[in-house]
Formats: sequence, C-alpha cells, structure tokens
Amino acid sequence: MQEFSGAAMSFEPFHIEGDARKSRWLITCDHAANTLPPRWPDLGLPAAEMARHIAYDIGAAGVARALGRLMDAPVILSNFSRLVIDPNRGEDDPTLVMRLYDGTIIPGNRHADDADIAARLDSLHRPYHDALARLAARQDNTALVSVHSFTPQLKGRPPRPWEVGILSAWDRRLAEPVLEGLRAGASLTVGDNAPYVGHLPGDAMHRHALIPGRQNVLLELRQDLIADPAGQEAWAARLAPILEAGLTQAEGGTDAASDP
Repeated sequence: MQEFSGAAMSFEPFHIEGDARKSRWLITCDHAANTLPPRWPDLGLPAAEMARHIAYDIGAAGVARALGRLMDAPVILSNFSRLVIDPNRGEDDPTLVMRLYDGTIIPGNRHADDADIAARLDSLHRPYHDALARLAARQDNTALVSVHSFTPQLKGRPPRPWEVGILSAWDRRLAEPVLEGLRAGASLTVGDNAPYVGHLPGDAMHRHALIPGRQNVLLELRQDLIADPAGQEAWAARLAPILEAGLTQAEGGTDAASDP
C-alpha cells in the first residue's frame, strides 16, 4: 500500500506537514513512500515486491508525522520509492539507483544510464533536498531527527534482535543521551549504529546536519513494531520525550565535533 500517491498532473516529489510549526526540531523521512512517479510508472516489479521494505521504510512515515505533531515540528517526507532513486544517498553513491536489493532484481533499473539517472536527480532527489535545506535553515539552531525503519529479517540472514537503533557519525551529542533514554527503564534491545552503520558520505544527514554542525540523530525502528497506526503512535509517544530530554542534555555539552 502506498503511503502517498501522485497523479500525473499533480505529482510532487515530497510532502511537507506543519511548515509553520515553531519548534526548532525538523523531522525527516527519506523513505516515506513506495510511490512510482508518472515518469517512471513501472520498474518491472509486481505489487508484492513494491509493498516490501525494499521499496520504502514501512511505518516510518506514520511515526514521523506523529512525532511532528507531538513536538510541534515540521515534517518532510519523500513521495517516491527509493527504488527509483534513493534520497538518502549522495549523488555519486553507487547505490543511488539500486539494481539488486535483498535478493530482488529491479528490472526497470537494469539499463538506467547517465541521462536517466540525471533525470531522476533533477525531478526527484534534488527537489527533495532543496526543500529539506529550506526547512533546516528556517532557524539557526535546527535539530534534525531522521526516521527510518528496518525489516526484521533479510533473506537468508538471522532475525534482527533490535527493536530500535540509533545511528550517528562523529557528532554524537544527541545520539548518546537518546541511547541512554531508550535503555533506561525499558527492556529494549537498542542498537548503537545497528542494524546499520550510521554514516554514508553525502547522505541526507551528512549533508543537512553533520556538515552544518546541527544537532542530529537517525532513528531506525523495526517494521513489525510500527506496521499499523497504533504502533506508530505508541512509538512516537515513547520517542518524543526521550528526544526532548536528549536535546536538553546535549545542549549542556560541547560544540559540534569536527570531522576526523
């Protein structure tokens, strides 16, 4: 099921909720939708494959929206499947347009050439990042939270034990207190840069948080826990006070660390 959809005459590559909200927080959801834009209406995959985690981050959009409401923060969500082009990759990343993902070949990307990829960048990737940059610059002290989700098990791999992961790079001012908050008083298995390593050069957080020195954290939630609205609301309610307390704690620390 698509998180968003866009008709040929009205398609937009991103969706913003709460543009006028006053909080310093900005909530992003890079993989919010499995929408196929009008210019790329068919990647050669059946509906069952487009409903999998390979096409979008299941449940992440609902958590992002709920966090935005609870924290009075604007939310920006992509409106195109990451199988068309991945907004959480730098423009020169070799995984920007995936040809194989978790055992599934993407036929529509098999022969994507430089011109096709450039068109996807111009139509989808760059407009999303331009809008994100505008929102991030609305205040001098913006703090970014990027909401993602992960599949409980990749094909042929062991089950993943984490309920939630906190991803970060060299600037861990916000990540550390958020990790502490999640681990305190709850029987959660919390990943520190797990199930993924928290930094890809040129990715969304590198571009909009690390380089400008903004407070930031990337959340990874296991998809079976946020597959329905009740789970999304519950996790947002759990995360919002931890994020708020974490930012207060982080602000008592040092300035942003330099890239080693």
